[in-house]
Parts: sequence; C-alpha cells; structure tokens
Amino acid sequence: MFKWNLPLLLILALPTAALHAASGNPDVSFVGKWKLDPARSRLTDQMKVEPAGPNRYNLIFSGDNVETVIADGTDQPGLFGTTLAIIVQDANNWKVVRKTKGQTTVVGLWQLSADGKTLTDNFTSYRDNGTTSNLHYIYQRISGPVDGIKTSGFAGTWESTTEDVNSTYEIEVKPFQEDGLSFINAGGQVVQSLHFDGKDYPGSGPGAPQGYASSGHRINDYTVDRIDKVNGKILYSHQIVVSKDGKTLTMTVHVPGRDKPDIMIFDRE
Repeated sequence: MFKWNLPLLLILALPTAALHAASGNPDVSFVGKWKLDPARSRLTDQMKVEPAGPNRYNLIFSGDNVETVIADGTDQPGLFGTTLAIIVQDANNWKVVRKTKGQTTVVGLWQLSADGKTLTDNFTSYRDNGTTSNLHYIYQRISGPVDGIKTSGFAGTWESTTEDVNSTYEIEVKPFQEDGLSFINAGGQVVQSLHFDGKDYPGSGPGAPQGYASSGHRINDYTVDRIDKVNGKILYSHQIVVSKDGKTLTMTVHVPGRDKPDIMIFDRE
C-alpha cells in the first residue's frame, strides 16, 4: 500500500527534480524547502489482504512485497527491518501497527463497512521528533475471491476512492559537492546525497532502511526519472517535472504491481 511507505517516499523521491539546481541555471533553482499540496495531489492506493492459514494473512502494500502476519497482536518480522502487528478489535475493526527498531512508526485503524464493500483506514505515521502525520483513506473492494476461494472480512483487493491528507509534508534540498544534491526530510531522519549519473547511491541517517539506494537520470531541463531500491529491488520509480517558473514540482509515482500511478504536486515555500 502506497501510504504505508509514504513517509519514506516523501523523504526520498521528491528532490530528484532538484537536479536543475546543479545545472547552472540561476532562474530555476530547486534548492530550498518544498511543501506537498494535498488538494491538487492524487494518492490512489491499492492493497491486498490474502488468507494464508488460520488467523494468518499475507499483506501486500506494494508490488510483490509480501508480509505474512498472524493476527494475534504480536510484533512479527516485516519488510526492510520493521515489524508488523495485526490487533483484531472485532470482526470489523483491525489495528495494524508497524515499528522500526522497536519504535512505533505507523498505526492504521481499519474499519470494514457492514456490507463488506468499503474499508476505511485512519492512518497515522510517527516521527522521532514527536510530530505526526495523518491520512484518512476510503477503499472499495475491487476483488474478493483469492485463487477462486470465497473470502470475507478484510481479505480481498482494495483500491482507494478518497484520501484526506491532514498534515504537512516538507522536504529540504541542499547542494552536494559540485554537481549533486542532498535531500533531507523535515525530521532529518534520512539524508540522500547523490550525483545524477545513473549509479546507485546509498541513503544515510537513522530512518534509512537497510539496503536503500537511489539512482537518477536527467531527461531534459525540466524532467528527470528516478528509481528507488531496497537491496536491489525496485520500490518506486518516478517521473518528476518542474514548472519553468520554478514554483511547482509534479511527481508521477509508479509502484510495481499497480496500474495506477500517484500524482503528487509540491509548491515552493
């Protein structure tokens, strides 16, 4: 599910467009701070919940990245060094908790409608500096049976129909050496410094997942592509277009296994 990786994406993906800051064009500088405009952005999300045995589920939030969890409330190994827990509050309410190094980073409150066709996720991410961000998603069930087996409850394939971003996302971009840039999220948890030569450059900082790396290419003066990976596996790919007045960044994000991209629009602060 896109938003379960959203804090990471916002930290790592946007500043690729800032390549132009190192291009020598003083009229289109991308060094500075950028803020997401949720009203103009479209964050279509998909997720799958598959039965994998008694009280056991496969959770697929992006591509073929599968996390298998027993719904008993305990912390269990998840992706990228995290843990994941499913707390069943009742038949129509789950609390899904992700932790990193023992600290809670994401809490999703899932509520299933009485007819089983709609899932509401009140999603909160937690930063080390004590601040939080909140999103409110409504999903429609687009597939129920899995491999021909009739399913019920939360099991199925879900796609978001609405999303409300109830918090601020900001990114800071700084120059890096002669022709590169450093990208820093508001909490300073991940720093990504790279050159735009197609090579992989590792991320740093306490929030960087183990094995994270990014590469970038310049398409033209106002468009770049970027690929983010974990342990060599593609996590996201992006096309970022900057407006010629340097005031807006439009980022189209593709997640492996999904047919609809996310479109994120940022304004210069």
